[in-house]
Amino acid sequence: MIRFPIVGGMEILFFILAGVALVSGVLVVFQRHPLRSALWLIVNFFAVAGLYLLAHAEFIAAIQIIVYAGAIMVLFLFVIMLLNLRLPEAVGKFPHIGQKILGIALAGFTALILIYGFSLAKLPPAKEAAPGLGNTEAIAKSLFTDYLLPFEVTSVLLLVAIVGAVVLAKTRLK
Repeated sequence: MIRFPIVGGMEILFFILAGVALVSGVLVVFQRHPLRSALWLIVNFFAVAGLYLLAHAEFIAAIQIIVYAGAIMVLFLFVIMLLNLRLPEAVGKFPHIGQKILGIALAGFTALILIYGFSLAKLPPAKEAAPGLGNTEAIAKSLFTDYLLPFEVTSVLLLVAIVGAVVLAKTRLK
């Protein structure tokens, strides 16, 4: 059985935050209006930050709120407003029966794959923190030594996405 690093009555808070994160994540995907989707994404970011706090990862929780709920969401909202996205015109009110059957079949197949994957998953033992290093120092050392290339690639990808959004918006205006 998997043991959470949570003691006492914090398990209830864990399950509440996990439920909020799951529901808001689903609502991000299924919202038709992009602005509402972005607002549910902010709720998801805060719920995940709460989960980080429960796992005693205070630095990651602070970065989650500052970087993702702050800066990244401002960029997302800027792109949504720049593109001036509208709701798609409804072709029909209800999807075709074939689409419903395919969607249910794919959801069932995905559930089976997840159940099979979780049944095979084995958690590795937790690593001990290096003596004398706090949470922030350990993350900074790992980020700027082992994960420097992915960190820089992510920043370049974000820059390319923003430039692409601006180019798309400019071509629509002409």
